[in-house]
Amino acid sequence: MVKKAKMTSKDIIKQLRIIFPDAKCELDYHNNFELLIAVLLSAQTTDQKVNKVTKKLFAKYPDAKSMKEAGMDEVIEIIKPLGLANNKSKNIITLSKTLWQDYQGVVPDKYEQLVQLAGVGRKTANVVLLEAFRIPTIPVDTHVERVSKRLGLVDKDAGVKQVEERLMELLSKSYWIEAHQLLIHFGRYLCKAIKPECDKCPFTKICKIKAL
Repeated sequence: MVKKAKMTSKDIIKQLRIIFPDAKCELDYHNNFELLIAVLLSAQTTDQKVNKVTKKLFAKYPDAKSMKEAGMDEVIEIIKPLGLANNKSKNIITLSKTLWQDYQGVVPDKYEQLVQLAGVGRKTANVVLLEAFRIPTIPVDTHVERVSKRLGLVDKDAGVKQVEERLMELLSKSYWIEAHQLLIHFGRYLCKAIKPECDKCPFTKICKIKAL
């Protein structure tokens, strides 16, 4: 194993592979439409909560055609446990109308088209590109941003877009797809925002946590 104090970004990813050999998206979905909706709903909540809600949501509205015709109040009632229910409901119904009208209900595979959909920002679009179409990118959520800064991969004052661009510079494109989930799992299960489990971390000598 490489000495921790001299670890490169490539070394970090290789070590994370050992810790999380089966790292993958933890949202439940069966097609690209369900993935898009699930990622949008995951803002400011957990994947576990989203999975409980989408099981009921997709049973009633399984595609863009049915979702575009959904009643706002009915959708709000289903997704209420996730928070931000009003905005999220409005977005997924509006998004579904656009998908049906402009793309025959098919989720597009272009970033520029995805971010034009209601409620879809940079992170959501990149997650869909990566998970649905296996297009190399590094979506940056709160976990990826936090651990990238703690490990000194990016400057502690960097914004989300800067974090994404810096990680893409540091890592070979062949690492981009797996790096996203590896960093998420590390942030979700070890390098937590509150009470990180530093005793189990192999990166303590390069960690910048005291500076954040």
